[in-house]
Amino acid sequence: MLSRRRTRDPRPGAAIGHVFLKVRDVAGAVQFLAGQGLRPIAEGDDFAVLELRGGTHLLLTGTRRRIKPRTAAPFDLMVDDIDAARELCRAKGLKPSRIRRSHFHRSFTINGPDQYVLTITSSHTGNRAI
Repeated sequence: MLSRRRTRDPRPGAAIGHVFLKVRDVAGAVQFLAGQGLRPIAEGDDFAVLELRGGTHLLLTGTRRRIKPRTAAPFDLMVDDIDAARELCRAKGLKPSRIRRSHFHRSFTINGPDQYVLTITSSHTGNRAI
C-alpha cells in the first residue's frame, strides 16, 4: 500500500512516474509536444524527457524502426478546457477531429509525432487536487 507523508494532502497517494514513447525524430517530437503543453526537462540526440502536470515524465527514445502510421499513442493528454484545446490545435493547423463524448470524457484526436494519433481528453477531476 502506498502512503502519503502528509495526511492533509488531498491528492491521490500515487501517480504515474514515467511513460515511454519511441520516435524517429526526437527533436521534432519535443517541439511538437512542448507545443501541446509539456515541459522539456532534458534532451539528447536519441532521448528526451518532458514533464506533464503532476510530475509524470514522458521519456522519448529514438528508434530507427518505422512507426506504423495512425498508431495510437500509448497515452492521452488530459486538459481542463477541451473546447479551448481543440481551438488552439485548429489554430496551429493540426486538423483536430470532431469532439466525441464518452461516459466520462469529451475528446478529440490530432496527428502527433511520427504520425501517432494523439488523443486529447477533457478532465473529470472537478475541483479535486491532482
